[in-house]
Amino acid sequence: MSDARLSDRGAVRGRRWSWTDPKLRSSVIQIALGLVLVWLAWSFYANAEANLSRLGIASGFGFLDDRAGFAISQSLIPYNENMSYGRAFLVGLLNTLLVAFLGVILATILGFLMGVARLSRNVVIKALASAYVEVTRNLPPLFQILFWYLAVLATLPSPRQSWGLGLQPVFSGIASGLSAIGLGVLATPFSGLAAAVGAPDVYVNNRGLILPRPVFGEGSGAILIAVLVALVASFVLARWARKRREATGRPFPVFWSGLALIVVLPLLAAAATGFPLHIETPELRGFNFVGGMSVMPEFVALLLALSTYTAGFIAEIVRSGILAVSKGQTEAAHSLGLRGGPTLRLVVIPQAMRVIVPPLTSQYLNLTKNSSLGVAVGYPDLFAIFAGTTLNQTGQAIEIIAMTMAVYLVISIVTSLIMGWYNKRVALVER
Repeated sequence: MSDARLSDRGAVRGRRWSWTDPKLRSSVIQIALGLVLVWLAWSFYANAEANLSRLGIASGFGFLDDRAGFAISQSLIPYNENMSYGRAFLVGLLNTLLVAFLGVILATILGFLMGVARLSRNVVIKALASAYVEVTRNLPPLFQILFWYLAVLATLPSPRQSWGLGLQPVFSGIASGLSAIGLGVLATPFSGLAAAVGAPDVYVNNRGLILPRPVFGEGSGAILIAVLVALVASFVLARWARKRREATGRPFPVFWSGLALIVVLPLLAAAATGFPLHIETPELRGFNFVGGMSVMPEFVALLLALSTYTAGFIAEIVRSGILAVSKGQTEAAHSLGLRGGPTLRLVVIPQAMRVIVPPLTSQYLNLTKNSSLGVAVGYPDLFAIFAGTTLNQTGQAIEIIAMTMAVYLVISIVTSLIMGWYNKRVALVER
């Protein structure tokens, strides 16, 4: 071995660590930062423990079993003021999930419609869609919530002057149509519905939307099973139709076939079990309605505001996704004889989804988090019930804030995972 190489090795072995060494500097900085974080966490814990002890508040989650003592205006599960704070937490969580789920559906439908309308060749439709997008995107969501609640819903008439909307003509018309084509068995349930509901049976006033309430009797489980079977059958039919179209090029009316399954199978199950379902219609007694079910105006205002606000952003995402698809795809589809509608639905939109899905996920997350703004109009969501009323009554700030943060974090992560899975399905797979 040469003398030069031996001398280099000796120099490396004899070299000492110095601050100019990037590895040493990086290690020291990371260790120092870790110690600072540990010290901050311990200081926060010790300070919180001392303050709670001074105020006589016991730490922990035992307060969840204590009696809540307050009422909640909307609950998807049984609840009364004698139940626990844990039960109130579940009520608020379900109310938040309800707004988020329905808001995502409405915002997606409206956003896609507005995004496609912005690319319309009709000047009026394009101008209206553009005006909608610019207005909704540039107004704060809290302002839009207050607008729907104070300027629209609060101006509706009182319960005694409610606007009535009848469903009896609709059910009667469906029954007559089914009887005319020889489906008298299916027409019987609709005739029963037309006789059960009054006219009018849907009311709109400043206290919300008053609707008939379905009352399920013995044997209603068969109807639920039929609905589930119809949904599974529709999914299987859609997959079969897609594979058939890819193999042969022949389309299949999936939408109408699936809709027929979802309607016909439950009706057959209802007829076979003697139709164990009746409708409880609302009746005006005094100054308010009795019976039926009501949708509170706070929920309607929050849902409409979040849906229209988010739809403005989704419209721009959809428009940019469609423009990202090469015009040659549209020209090729037209050369095969496809019209504008099928071209957009079968050629352009499937390719545009690869661009649409990633930013669409962010809008879904924003809508879910913005549901906490419902506290401005008194909607009983998770933030209002748990981080508001419960926190004020118990003083368990650390536990309540931690649980609230964890819930929103879990909802966001689950939404991201679902959209990530869907994004992989629509992504372009390279060979």
